[in-house]
Amino acid sequence: MLQLLAIKIRQREGQSLDTIRTEMRDVTGDALERKIAQSLAPAFNSGADEAVAHDGDIAIRWHRLPVADGIELHVREDSPMAREEAVIAMREAVRAALGRGDIR
Repeated sequence: MLQLLAIKIRQREGQSLDTIRTEMRDVTGDALERKIAQSLAPAFNSGADEAVAHDGDIAIRWHRLPVADGIELHVREDSPMAREEAVIAMREAVRAALGRGDIR
């Protein structure tokens, strides 16, 4: 899943798949995790503290988003990741991962 996410991030940055393949050839899991965290940090830090403060609040509503047969994403409505473009990106990343033969 980390590799898929890293590929999608690099594609959005304008890199070709050949370039990405070369870059990722010898990248360890830890290094990949750090790269992804650095790329996503600005998005996750926008309001994340306020959302975490409500983790124990049962009155918070969750949205169920179908991804594929038997698979859903659950996103809390007050989460910074509940923005439409973020939800679509997550859903499409999971769908892309499900299409890979090596993880079926």
